[in-house]
Amino acid sequence: MADRVLGGRYTVQDKIGIGGMATVYRGLDTVLGRTVAIKTMLPQYAADPSFAARFKQEAQAAAALQSPYIVGVYDWGKDGDTYYIVMEYLRGTDLKSGIGKHGALDCRKVAQIGSQICQALSVAHGHDIIHRDIKPQNIMVQPDGNIKVMDFGIARAKNSHLTADNSVLGTAHYVSPEQTQGKELGPTSDLYSLGIVMYEAATGRVPFDGDDAIAVALKQVNEQPVPPSQVNPNVDATLEGIILKCMRKNPAERFQTADELRRVLNDYLAGRIVNLGEATSLITATPTSQLNRTPGGRTQAMPRAAVSPTTTGRIPTTGASHASSMQVPEKKPMSKGKIAAIVIGVIAAIALVAGGAMALMGGNSATKAMPNLEGMTKDEATAKLAEYGDGFFVVSTSEQYDDNIEEGKLISQDPARNTQCEKGTQVSLVFSKGKKPAATVTVPNLKGMTPSQAESALAKLNLKGAVGDSVESNDVENGKVASQDQAAGSDAKEGDTITYHLSSGVGKADAGDHSGESLSSAKSELNSLGFTNINVTHAYSSSVSKGYVISQSPTGSQSKDTSITLRVSDGPDPAQSSSNNSGNGNSGNPGNSGSNSGNPGSSSSSDTEGSETGSEGSNSSN
Repeated sequence: MADRVLGGRYTVQDKIGIGGMATVYRGLDTVLGRTVAIKTMLPQYAADPSFAARFKQEAQAAAALQSPYIVGVYDWGKDGDTYYIVMEYLRGTDLKSGIGKHGALDCRKVAQIGSQICQALSVAHGHDIIHRDIKPQNIMVQPDGNIKVMDFGIARAKNSHLTADNSVLGTAHYVSPEQTQGKELGPTSDLYSLGIVMYEAATGRVPFDGDDAIAVALKQVNEQPVPPSQVNPNVDATLEGIILKCMRKNPAERFQTADELRRVLNDYLAGRIVNLGEATSLITATPTSQLNRTPGGRTQAMPRAAVSPTTTGRIPTTGASHASSMQVPEKKPMSKGKIAAIVIGVIAAIALVAGGAMALMGGNSATKAMPNLEGMTKDEATAKLAEYGDGFFVVSTSEQYDDNIEEGKLISQDPARNTQCEKGTQVSLVFSKGKKPAATVTVPNLKGMTPSQAESALAKLNLKGAVGDSVESNDVENGKVASQDQAAGSDAKEGDTITYHLSSGVGKADAGDHSGESLSSAKSELNSLGFTNINVTHAYSSSVSKGYVISQSPTGSQSKDTSITLRVSDGPDPAQSSSNNSGNGNSGNPGNSGSNSGNPGSSSSSDTEGSETGSEGSNSSN
């Protein structure tokens, strides 16, 4: 897959992860020049036409989700038999790995992560998308501490029940009881999974475990979790209560929306009193098939809402009695519409009773629309919210890097504009810190690489390459990198340009002729010209002083890797000097004197050992 170009645009680079349905690669968008993550579907899923259709639909839906806490989806497509999704490339580590490395997190960090996940889920649920696979592996913790939720849409393309190979959607450790039973899922299913994520983050372990997915799924349905404080005594009672409410078996007893849970978590973080309340629903919707007719045309009662024995709060008896005592004449089978109307009526009645109680307790039902703060600075936004009265909006701000929004300007607001808000509404504002500083990377060693290899090595680190002037090199072959301007192992910033120089080969130079020079001088000059392969031999010479060059081979223009031989004098031959002295002492031989006086050349000897030997022979013949 590496080096493959998908859709004529996205170059697949190195593999960075693999899951049950897809493999993720780091890639390069060649049009925009940015690093991306490319998720390719495994062949067994890509071959299923129905999956392919769902995959397209959900990829498009995921691309519509805009939040600082959701990984951005840029594109999707099919190239040959390969379905792929192009996403925002994230740096950091997933929450699962973080927990595995560092253990349980402190309570405030658990609540902060939970609040951010809630904001992501709120956006998704607002688009009628249920994630269905909330787990620590899908929560990316970025270097700035903020999180990104991944795999929106992908999870929805999977089955929501136990499959033939006994695997549960996502990971069985995090699915809701209704999800394991194949029931219809709503937002509360994601909140159950979030509760388990917070449980694991607070304790360092999952609440339910087993030998296989089936065993874990059965525990999700039938067993109550060990309270987090019994696993980690540092978990306070308030956070424990929040987590356990998320994990109630009955969806009606959990937090009903991500916004509701987020507000509770933000109250906890702000040190305000947290009211977990009572069960939020008194009636459990029952399929019409479960309403059994009674004999003799008798009337039947609507079934009472099921109450878990582990529920910490009590359902108010007045409302419950009212719901359970409603009698419906059984003159003819009730239609679904009538059943729905009855249920809606009961809910409305309960709402009226609750509203009256609020009024009696002095509750203020006045609401105001959340203003549009787009394009504002922190000072401008807080001043705008202050116009609504002291304490109407409780504002918290944060900052994060954004390549597209000017530093100091608003990135996002929660609640969204035009949302009807009550006094005391918690408002979360995220402002831009400007473009994210380039990450520091280590410059690779390019020596000996071809230009394409060098460019690939640099691209993996988000560095750019530039070819400088060619240089001669004795140890790198022609056309490969001989040197680089920024040393290997030094630090650089992503996006920096690294200039490298290609070898032009060994090269040539004029070696000259260094005969008559001292050995040290000759070697120094040759080295300065680039000749490093120098051999030295020795010979006796009566004409060249000891330590000086008798001869050089070769001379003139040569390749710099040529072996240069310098023949160096060791001075006169001691044996020849001794022989000459003996002959000159023979004063009784007038012939010798006459011979010498007739031979002018005999007064000096040759520079070569051979010539010197020849001179001695001439003397001996006389």
